[in-house]
Amino acid sequence: MTERHIIRPSEANTRDVFEYALLRVVPRIERGECVNAGVLVYCRAQSYVGARTHLDEARLLALDPAADVAGIRAALGAVEGVCAGGEAAGQAAVDDAGRRFRWLIAPRSTVVQPGPVHTGLTVDPAAEAERLLDRLVR
Repeated sequence: MTERHIIRPSEANTRDVFEYALLRVVPRIERGECVNAGVLVYCRAQSYVGARTHLDEARLLALDPAADVAGIRAALGAVEGVCAGGEAAGQAAVDDAGRRFRWLIAPRSTVVQPGPVHTGLTVDPAAEAERLLDRLVR
């Protein structure tokens, strides 16, 4: 018989709710094809918002050989900059983590688009962003 992990009340209280959304690259909107290229993570309890990105250039170019790889990389970098705050965030630097996350997940008609928002529990939202990137993007 396998051993199951039972969450004890003291363990459950150490984890915080977080929200996440995938960043998708849609090179040709009329075809509806996309490549997952990153993840946005927001944890209100820890005032954390972060993005991790990874662009699989070969997959992207298989969907659209004329895709603007440099432009897409710049857009993904801009998302990471908004999450990081400071000068890289531009006008969003004065906003709290929640406002920056909500702005980033707003629907867009651009090549880099956010997916639907999902939730979970975590102790470490930055580590969760890496885990989700590995699982859903790489």
